[in-house]
Amino acid sequence: MKFNIFSSAGFARRGELDFSRGKVQTPAFMPVGTNGTVKALEVDNIKQTGSEIILGNTYHLMLRPGDELIQSLGGLHKFSNWDKPILTDSGGFQVWSLGDLAKITEEGISFQSPYDGKKCFMSPEDSMRIQANLGSDIVMVLDECTPYPSEHQAAKKSMELSLRWAQRSRDAHKSNSALFGIVQGGMHEDLRLQSLEGLEKIGFDGMAIGGLSVGEPKEDKTRILQYLAKHLPAEKPHYLMGVGKPEDIVEAVFYGVDMFDCVLPTRNARNGQLITSYGVLNIRNAPSKAKDEPIDSSCKCKVCQNYSQAYLNHLDKTNEMLGSILNSFHNIYYYQNLMQEIRLSIETDSFAKFIKDFYNMRHLDVPKHLI
Repeated sequence: MKFNIFSSAGFARRGELDFSRGKVQTPAFMPVGTNGTVKALEVDNIKQTGSEIILGNTYHLMLRPGDELIQSLGGLHKFSNWDKPILTDSGGFQVWSLGDLAKITEEGISFQSPYDGKKCFMSPEDSMRIQANLGSDIVMVLDECTPYPSEHQAAKKSMELSLRWAQRSRDAHKSNSALFGIVQGGMHEDLRLQSLEGLEKIGFDGMAIGGLSVGEPKEDKTRILQYLAKHLPAEKPHYLMGVGKPEDIVEAVFYGVDMFDCVLPTRNARNGQLITSYGVLNIRNAPSKAKDEPIDSSCKCKVCQNYSQAYLNHLDKTNEMLGSILNSFHNIYYYQNLMQEIRLSIETDSFAKFIKDFYNMRHLDVPKHLI
C-alpha cells in the first residue's frame, strides 16, 4: 500500500491509497461486508455506488464458513467476487461486544460462539493468521476495545494490553498486506498519546482510532479527535473505526481522518431510514405513502431517478426484498457522493464553504469548533 496526499485544508486531507488491486480515493467510506457481503447489495451494485473498498469481519468469517475454507477457495476476494481492496478488522470489537461471554487474558480472548456455543480462542497471532487466510489488503491488529465509561487506571491497563498485543500482531504479520495499529485509551488524552507513541515505535502502515462511538457523549468524541489531530503521523492514513453518521464524518475529516466504516447506511436502509441531503427520511411514515417524488431530488442515484417514495413505502409495508435492496443502494450511494463532495471541496480549497452548506441543508447550526 502507498499513501499519497494531494491537497489539504487545515488537518483535512485529500489523498489516495494505492493497492495492487486498485486505488482508493480519500477521504473514503468503506461499506461493511460482515459475512463477505454488503447486506442486500450484489458486487456490481456496490461498485455502481462508487465504493472502492469494503470491510470484512474477521470474527464472523472465522466462525462461518471458516477462514481456512475461504483460503482453500481462493481467499475472500474470489470467494465474494469482489476484486477491489478489502480491509478486515481484527475481531476484537466483536468479541468485546459479547460481554460476559468473552474472557480477556494476556494470552488472548476466550469466548463462546454465538452460533453454536462452541468454545473458541483468539490471540493476536491467531488474528493475523486468520486475516492472512482471508487475503485482505489491510489487516488490523488485535486490540481490546476500552469500554465507556472507564476510569483512568482501568483505561490505562486496557491500553497497555492493546499495545502488547499490537507488538505481537506486528511480529506475527507475515503477509504483504498493510497493517494498521489502533489507538486506544478511552476518553483520557494522556493515554491516547501514550498509545499513539507506543504504536509509532512498533511501526505500522496506517493508524486507526478505536474506542469511539461506544456510548460516549459527542463532546468527548470531538475532544479526542481534536487532541489526536495534531499528533497523528501526517504521512500515514488515519482511520476512524465504526463512526458513520454524515455529520460525524464531516467533523472527523476536519480533524484529519481519511477512512471510515459503519453499518449505519445499510442497517438504517433495512429499517426504512433513508439518508438525504436534508436529513433522514423515514419511508414508513404516512407522508411518503402517496408521494410521487424521489427520496432526494438532488440525488443522481438510480433509485432516486426511477422510483417514488410511494413505491418504496409500498415495498416496505409489504416486506418485499426489493425495498431493502433499493434503500441500501441509495444510502451507500449517498455516502459515496458525500465523500466525493468532501474530496472536491478540499481540492478546490472550499472545504469551509462545504461545511457551512452541509449544515445549512440540514437546517442545523454549524458547530463552532468547525468554523
